[in-house]
Amino acid sequence: MATHARWKAKLGIPYPLLADTDHEVARLYGVWTRKSLMGKTYWGVARTTFIIDRDGRIARVFPNVKIAGHSREVLEALRELA
Repeated sequence: MATHARWKAKLGIPYPLLADTDHEVARLYGVWTRKSLMGKTYWGVARTTFIIDRDGRIARVFPNVKIAGHSREVLEALRELA
């Protein structure tokens, strides 16, 4: 997606980004789920972080991510895996 490419270039992100517009990857990872808000149900992504190791295996999963403090948790996990 062009918007992702511009954002990646602007921030100097050195790795590939995924635009999962058809939710295929979200389904495979089990995070495309039914949600509800104020009595209405809808489909959406369960906010989850996956750390993938150098061999392509899932090394760590953080389900139900809350933004506050999450980057610190992820950095600590990455240091443990190094």
